[in-house]
Amino acid sequence: MEQLLGKLLGLPVLASEHGAEVDKFIIYIHYLMIVLFVGWSGYLIYTLWRFRKSRNPKADYVGVTSHASSYLELAVVAVEVVLLVGFAVPLWARVADKFPSEKESVMMRVTGQQFAWSARYAGADGRFGKQDISLVSSANPLGLYQLDDKRKAEDLEGKDDINLAVNADIAIPLNKDVIVSVTSLDVIHSFKVPAFRMTQDAIPGLRLPVHFKATKTNTYQINCAQLCGIGHSNMKGIIKVLPQADFDVWLKSKVGAAPVSFE
Repeated sequence: MEQLLGKLLGLPVLASEHGAEVDKFIIYIHYLMIVLFVGWSGYLIYTLWRFRKSRNPKADYVGVTSHASSYLELAVVAVEVVLLVGFAVPLWARVADKFPSEKESVMMRVTGQQFAWSARYAGADGRFGKQDISLVSSANPLGLYQLDDKRKAEDLEGKDDINLAVNADIAIPLNKDVIVSVTSLDVIHSFKVPAFRMTQDAIPGLRLPVHFKATKTNTYQINCAQLCGIGHSNMKGIIKVLPQADFDVWLKSKVGAAPVSFE
């Protein structure tokens, strides 16, 4: 029944571990909405029939004395509390508060700018290179030490980082935790992959983390879920889910890629 309702709601293909719980929550909310719609529609039809003019030619100024409507409203509130406490809060605690181990996860940083995405991967050491706002320029929009001749020697952790070209396809491994830190170089964007049921705002000056685990190999679309300018509709990207062996080959092929540039 849940799968059928999911199809009727037009939910996108599901390709993440936590996404099933998100879909279940959405479907339960729609169950409640269906019950409310049918109930209140039935009640409206009943009142139109019960209090029609031919049966009640004279107005009754006493009104309804029953408390049935109050009990129904309390029942609706009780169901909403169950949805909030039983589903929403636990899901939030698992997804938003409990992050997987960084040592056992793929570490990425995704940056948005009108109207494109770029991604960085931590190298074999699992650490990202240093950044400094004083180094930011059109040639070095992320302020990377590795792109500054004076400070390159200070950045031992950044030597093995992998920087993809702007709007280059992003890849992640199948069935492995991925931690993405999202930021922006200009206005507020929102990094969204519908198939993963994952969305994170990209805000200038902040790195906001989000994590997920992909469960199906395929190619999925990245959208910007925040109106960010006249080119907002074109701010899309591609993320591929590959078997671990294929991902390792893909990542190795990106070593030494050209530095990120939005020029």
